[in-house]
Amino acid sequence: MKTEDFDYDLPKELIAQTPLDRRDEARLMVLDRNEETIEHKKFYDIIDYLNPGDALVINDTKVIPARIIGEKIDTGAIIELLLLKNIEEDLWECLSKPQKRLKVGTIISFGDGRLKAEVKEIKEEGITIVNLIYDGILMEILDYLGTMPLPPYIHEKLDNKDMYQTVYAKDYGSAAAPTAGLHFTEELLDKIKDKGINIVRVTLHVGLGTFRPVMESDIKKHIMHSEHFIMSKETADILNKTKENNKRIIAVGTTSVRVLESVLEDNDKFVPIEKDTSIFIYPGYKFKGVDAIITNFHLPKSTLVMLVSAFAGKDYILKAYKEAVDDKYRFFSFGDAMFIK
Repeated sequence: MKTEDFDYDLPKELIAQTPLDRRDEARLMVLDRNEETIEHKKFYDIIDYLNPGDALVINDTKVIPARIIGEKIDTGAIIELLLLKNIEEDLWECLSKPQKRLKVGTIISFGDGRLKAEVKEIKEEGITIVNLIYDGILMEILDYLGTMPLPPYIHEKLDNKDMYQTVYAKDYGSAAAPTAGLHFTEELLDKIKDKGINIVRVTLHVGLGTFRPVMESDIKKHIMHSEHFIMSKETADILNKTKENNKRIIAVGTTSVRVLESVLEDNDKFVPIEKDTSIFIYPGYKFKGVDAIITNFHLPKSTLVMLVSAFAGKDYILKAYKEAVDDKYRFFSFGDAMFIK
């Protein structure tokens, strides 16, 4: 199976640069896998497609304001770091630029020294390992000094950091938002609960691998990025009960899909677990836990297009994407949504 098989034409003007003022007023394309029909709705209509007893699985990861700009203490050269992963204690993996100006032992100062980073290791592809030096609480410092690590296709400045967080974001750890969840409001979630749908939480910390293109022409040769996830006993119990009652498990976003399917890779039912996953889902994959998916529109030739194609069929998905382009849907992180049932 070739990467080119998952390509589609997308005019640049359809890439959403800013979020909507009202999250749940995004457009919603509804796909029925059995009938292969396409409906056009608003996101707040999602409640009409959820049934009492269903489980709606949300990813409560919180995006770190992880892009920080400082200067080398010795030369004053400007350095940008994008914190990716907390390895241990204050040791972080990050993207650095320009990396060529760094060497082991270099110290970078941010915010007049409120935060410092000492370079511990230089790796390939811009990856640098640094030790952060500070007094106080790191996330409070980053909230003051840092900016949101918006994807490279977004060029507009984000005036309100909270618009790149879900309303249920809880645990800091992501380098990118689980964007399907950005459409939910507190009010809509309350209505969903009142209808008898169980809203359950998982945590998967999204890495920048989400945005990395597939460079291999044969998708089976692509090395999938690894991400850390957690499923609690409470969530596992509710999901198992949902299956026993022949109700649906509906994943909010591909990150939730990755959690659900990863848990069932080595288990015959959902269990409390915390681990890393590098699961790669593409056509031919047999889904074990997911019955429906709420998702955004994804980049051409990306692993995420491959995932939804595995769930609904490549030709059907590409037909839906073409219709979305023709109908001028908004694409990617701040764009419109799709419900695949």
